[in-house]
Order: sequence, then structure tokens, then C-alpha cells
Amino acid sequence: MQSSPLIAGIAVATAALAGKYSIQAWQAFKARPPIARMRKFYEGGFQPKMTRREASLVLGVRESTPPDKVREAHRKVMVANHPDAGGSHYLASKINEAKDILLGKSKSGGDSAF
Repeated sequence: MQSSPLIAGIAVATAALAGKYSIQAWQAFKARPPIARMRKFYEGGFQPKMTRREASLVLGVRESTPPDKVREAHRKVMVANHPDAGGSHYLASKINEAKDILLGKSKSGGDSAF
């Protein structure tokens, strides 16, 4: 029965080491760089001539979206980026160009005002 204090001591030492390594592992986990878990956005700039794909990315819709949904998406994006509300004139022209392309109202030049 003299081995029971020895076993208890080994158990306590094992628990202490496990706790120490658990704390170190948790701190390493918290210190790692955060991984973006949000939707991946298009990282490229604008093409010289806007395509239907790019227009759909600008408005956040699919290329096959019906016209009424394109107009609704245009309104939402334009409210957030309107020049009168502090938005960019350049972005507003690109948003309007995207709407025109998806609705088939593309001008002959197909370019924005900029």
C-alpha cells in the first residue's frame, strides 16, 4: 500500500503537464492569424470593356437574373454608393454601366463616363 502515494503523485504530475500543454496549445491557437470566413469577393479591377460577368459581379446577381431583380439590385448598390451620399462618381458610373449591360441597354461605346 505504499505505492498509492506514488501513483497519486504521478497522476497529479501527469494532470499538471497535460494542463500546461493544453494552455500552450490554446494560446498558439488564439495567436494564429484569423482566416476570413466571409464570402470571397472579386479582387480584380475593372476590365477595359465591361462584360456580363463583370456586370453581374458589380451588382451581386447572376448573369441570368430577370430584369426586375437587376433593377432592384442596382437600386440597393446605388443607394450605398451614390455620389450625393458621399460615394464615388466613378463607382456610380460603373454601377450604371453594369445595369445597362445586364438589361441589354448598352451604349455603342460600352464605356463608362470615365
